[in-house]
Amino acid sequence: MPTFIRFVYKVLFDAVYHFTEDDGWAMASHVALSTLLAVFPFLIFATTLASFLGADQFAATAVHLIFDTWPEAIAKPLAEQVMQVLTIPRGGLLTISVLAAAYFASNGVEALRVSLNRAYRVTEKRYWYHTRLTSLGYVIIASVIFAAISTVLVAVPVAIGVIGERLPWLTEVLTTVSDWSVTFTVLMLVVGLFVIHLWLPAGHRRLVDVIPGIVLTLVAWLVGGLVFAFYLAQFANYTATYAGLASVMIVLVFLYMVGVIFMIGAEFNAALMKYRVRYTLTHGGAFSPDRRLLKPDDGADG
Repeated sequence: MPTFIRFVYKVLFDAVYHFTEDDGWAMASHVALSTLLAVFPFLIFATTLASFLGADQFAATAVHLIFDTWPEAIAKPLAEQVMQVLTIPRGGLLTISVLAAAYFASNGVEALRVSLNRAYRVTEKRYWYHTRLTSLGYVIIASVIFAAISTVLVAVPVAIGVIGERLPWLTEVLTTVSDWSVTFTVLMLVVGLFVIHLWLPAGHRRLVDVIPGIVLTLVAWLVGGLVFAFYLAQFANYTATYAGLASVMIVLVFLYMVGVIFMIGAEFNAALMKYRVRYTLTHGGAFSPDRRLLKPDDGADG
C-alpha cells in the first residue's frame, strides 16, 4: 500500500476511533439540540441589535446567511417560521427577554466549544465565566457582522443609482455585490469555521493545522446535504410518523448529521497533528504512528 494512502487510512481510523470512544455520537446530539435551541434566540437578539443599529432589513439577510447552505426541503419550513418570529415588534435592546435570548444563543456556542475541546483532545482550563463571556462575545460579533452585511446590501442598490451615470465602470462591481448568492453565504460559512476552530476551543492551533478538517467538513456537508435531501424526497415520510412535529424532526436529524461531520473534521485535524503528517510528507520516509506533533504541554492526550 502506498505511504500516502496508508497514513490517510491511519489518520481517518484514529479520528473515527477517538470520536467513538469519546462519546462523539452523544456530543453530536448535544450540538444539534443546542444549535436548534440557539437559532431563534440568536436571531431575536440579533434583530433587536440590528434595529438599534439601523439595519431594518436584517431579517431577510440573516435568513439567507443561515439557511442558504441547507437543503431547501429542510431550510424552507424553518426559514418561514423564523421570518414570522422576526417580524414581531419588540421593545428596546436592554430588556429581560432580549438579554435572555442572548444568553440562550450563547448556549449553542458553548456546545461547539465543549465538542471541539473533546475533538482536539484538550482540557479546558479557563474559568466558566470566561468561556461564557467569550461565547456571548461571539454572539454579539456575529450579530454586528450580519447587521453590517444587511446595511451594505440595502445601501448598494442606492449607490448604483447615484453613481451609475458618473462612474459606469463601478456599476458592474456594485451590481455583483448586490446580487449576492449562495457563494457569499458559503464564504461566510468558511470564515466562521476558521474562527471557531482556531479560537473557540482551548489550546493553540495554527492556520495550517485546521485547514484539512475544514475542507473535509465542507465536502462532507455538501455530500451529506445532497444525500439527505434525496432521502427526504424519495424515501422518508416524517409527516406520517411525527405529524406536526415533522419539520422539527427533519431539522434535528439534519443538524445531528452536521454535528457529526463538524466533530469528525476537528478529530481529523487532531489526528493529523498527532501523527506529524506534515513532517512525514515534507521529509519522506515510512509513515510512523509513533511520531507526535503535539508536545506534552499542549494538552493532547495522545
